[in-house]
Amino acid sequence: MSGSFRQPRLLVLADGIMVPGAISAQVTSTAHATADRFRLTVATSPITAAAWANTDSALIDIQISLDGYSWTSLLQGNIDQLQLDPISGQLTLEGRDLSSRLIENRVAETFANQTSSDIANAFATNAGLIPNVAPTTTLIGTYWQLEHDQIALSAHCRARSQWDLLLQLAAREGFDLWVSGSTLNFQPSGQASTIPVSFSPSDFLRLSLERSLTLARDISVTVQSWNSRQNIAVKQTAKATHATSGAGGAGGAGPLAYTYLVPNLTADAALALAQQRLRELSRHERVIDAEMPGELRLAPRQQIALTGSNTDFDQLYWIDTIIRRLSVHSGFTQSLRARNASPGLSIGSS
Repeated sequence: MSGSFRQPRLLVLADGIMVPGAISAQVTSTAHATADRFRLTVATSPITAAAWANTDSALIDIQISLDGYSWTSLLQGNIDQLQLDPISGQLTLEGRDLSSRLIENRVAETFANQTSSDIANAFATNAGLIPNVAPTTTLIGTYWQLEHDQIALSAHCRARSQWDLLLQLAAREGFDLWVSGSTLNFQPSGQASTIPVSFSPSDFLRLSLERSLTLARDISVTVQSWNSRQNIAVKQTAKATHATSGAGGAGGAGPLAYTYLVPNLTADAALALAQQRLRELSRHERVIDAEMPGELRLAPRQQIALTGSNTDFDQLYWIDTIIRRLSVHSGFTQSLRARNASPGLSIGSS
């Protein structure tokens, strides 16, 4: 990592207007298909305190500059909670990114044989978001084995909000769902968008390398389903085998087995789901938990490479969570959590 001179600065905008007196900001970004969150502390005067006390809503944009000239937006979102302390003269704002627009919108319309990408594009546009949606081809009625319109609040779909429905469709398609800035992303999972950034232990302020010996064993995931349309039972199993696992895994223990019951799947859909769940489980085997100087390049769903530990932990990892903190008192730091399976993992079916 570069050791060049930095001047971290914080800029907070509320509905496009600079918020004076910003003291600190914390932004939590995750790959969990949930809203990213922020927490702001702002110094107030009697005038600004009175104005904030009457605020019903505001679009917050948190920006950071490392050189004092170019600015990077970490999050755009709405305020959920406001706490004013008139004695200390400080205001605390907490909120979520713009996925909240979809989380709070209930689904009432009928979808006349549309694809997942059709629905994602429509929801994004209606919520004032920019759609970054990979095209899909399967009509969503097929997922519930229906030949007619799919009503999202019917017995065949338990989604309560637009976000819930998109999460269901993303799981069916093998996609990730997240909001960055004002963009709704509906994209195939497991695709790194940039070349992995390399780190060595000396780049971190704190570094913990963790390994789950349970998940280091061979793993099998079985998906069972009853297809009510075809009146048949479906059962598919995917297996992950470690190159060095020996007789089933660590300590000679047998394979670790998981079973999921999901209604109305075809054989191909059940196998795809089993493989997806298997990859998700396996990625929790090796974990990096680190504290480091704040930077603006990394994001969840990207990959990083650990080098220089001179152990088997030197490999690629998928970023799971980043928590960035900038304060006038303690500077700019971030926590990072990343995970992956050990190299040599082989995924097959039976």
